[in-house]
Amino acid sequence: MVVGVLRIELRIPQAHSLKEKRGVLKRAINRIRSEYNVSVAEVGKNDLWQSAEIGITVIGNQGDFVNSCLDQILDFVENLGVGEIVDQEMEIVHF
Repeated sequence: MVVGVLRIELRIPQAHSLKEKRGVLKRAINRIRSEYNVSVAEVGKNDLWQSAEIGITVIGNQGDFVNSCLDQILDFVENLGVGEIVDQEMEIVHF
């Protein structure tokens, strides 16, 4: 079993309140879930209205597949136009 985790930190300049930020994030998270059938959640920076941190998890039986899927998701998030990707971290664990 192979587990891949991707953490993406975003800057969302168009959000002027927590309500706007959460609306933008909710739409992005739903699109990621529906497109890739992965687990996605806001995992940090919950109280900052122009910053967000989302976590994405993929489980598979081949490391190459999990790595490729996370790379595609990162590109997808970048092309969504939700905000600027400030930082990213990817980890793949083989069990």
